[in-house]
Amino acid sequence: MSHRDAMRDASTQIHKDPSLYNEDLAPTPSGERDWGWFELLNVWANDVQSLFGYTLAASLFVTYGLNGWAVFAGIVLAGFVVMGLVNLIGKPSVEHGIPFPVMARASMGVRGANFPAMIRAVVAIFWFGVQTYFASTALALALIALIGSNGPSVFLGFSSIQWIAFLAVWAFQITLFWNGIDLIVNFLNFAGPFVYVVMVTLAVTIWIEVGNDLWLELGTIFRGTGNYHGSSLGAFVAIVGTMIAYFSAVIINFGDFSRFVRSEHEMRKGNLLGLPINIAFFSLIALIVTAGTVALWGEPMTNPTDIVARIDSLPLTILAAITFFAATVGINLVANFIPPAYDLANLMPSRINFRVAGIITSACALVIGGLWVSTISQIGILGLVNTLGAVLAPVYGIIVVDYYLVKFGKLDVDQLFSAACDGEYFYTNGWNIAAIVSFVLPATFSVLTVWVPMLNALSGFAWVIGAGFGGVFYWAIAKR
Repeated sequence: MSHRDAMRDASTQIHKDPSLYNEDLAPTPSGERDWGWFELLNVWANDVQSLFGYTLAASLFVTYGLNGWAVFAGIVLAGFVVMGLVNLIGKPSVEHGIPFPVMARASMGVRGANFPAMIRAVVAIFWFGVQTYFASTALALALIALIGSNGPSVFLGFSSIQWIAFLAVWAFQITLFWNGIDLIVNFLNFAGPFVYVVMVTLAVTIWIEVGNDLWLELGTIFRGTGNYHGSSLGAFVAIVGTMIAYFSAVIINFGDFSRFVRSEHEMRKGNLLGLPINIAFFSLIALIVTAGTVALWGEPMTNPTDIVARIDSLPLTILAAITFFAATVGINLVANFIPPAYDLANLMPSRINFRVAGIITSACALVIGGLWVSTISQIGILGLVNTLGAVLAPVYGIIVVDYYLVKFGKLDVDQLFSAACDGEYFYTNGWNIAAIVSFVLPATFSVLTVWVPMLNALSGFAWVIGAGFGGVFYWAIAKR
């Protein structure tokens, strides 16, 4: 039986209101949920293996002046925290095969769910465009290495080679989503192991090159370096908060992935391997390479592109460019494409499906990425985007508390697709007023951490605090 036929058979029992239903939002039939722990491991591997992810992991060891083992402990602790968060929000999607925006209808209302879905889509689409540009810089790196010259800027701050690279990456991503989720998963399953093979090879190569000096530099880093002036506890808390904040964009939408997983056991196993264990392994590689750069050049280098430029080897440059390209496209698909595809479909299911949402996302990416160098990166728009991201924090708490403590793990899936006035999740004109009221104050706090300097110290934990308060307020109101 084909996937479409299975979808149709499974959906015959669902009241299909056209304003709430299409085949992409419909529950994935149990026979079609074929993801295991390996697929989830690669979702998280691709989420970590970006240029920013490497730089973040390496910087944590050289910035805070904390003992190396304490840094590792903070990184692993953050991995366990994120694992717990995604296990909670992923369970109902594993059980019922529904994506995040459909799951949100149970707590926010069948119409109210459009609110977090719209905000999440806007944030993800913006970053999809930005990451498309950064992925193109990896391809441009290889082209420039082969040709020997970049050439002058011809339009919007891009040279001809950079435009060719940008459009090629843009077209490659369109090809992936146009062929459906299966091809995307195949790419993620390739990119995750491939990037690790290259990174391990790089670490081993540096180890052989520097010999025993590597252990001396590792010892120096593990004793603590950096210019952080706070306490050791403050440094540890900052590390944990920074790592949690890094994953916050994917946490709320985790149901978009767990809906394809065979069982809760497979989900938990994949999250264990993909979060604390995968993060620790990735950080260890980043640490070895960083220590090697100190031994080779006398300074810690945490940016992979700087390392490649310093080595000045054509084969290594091309291999590194391919690796950076695969890693950046991987995180773009995980964090910035699949989530908005379902979020946009949830806004107008009768007109927007997964492919149409992909077209919309890619069209915006073409504009945002094309204007990134000349305009967008210069006008301070990141504050606005971070504000929208902070707004989503309480939604996580509301959804989780509603499912576990208010509805006690019970959902009527048919009613999630019903716009009848007496429907279980219609509430007041399709909006759950209790959820909206519970959302306001925690969201305000999360936004203030972005804009108020005295709250910047809490910015790493702003998402967790906002989610916690959202859940507490909702539980207090809903119980009444």
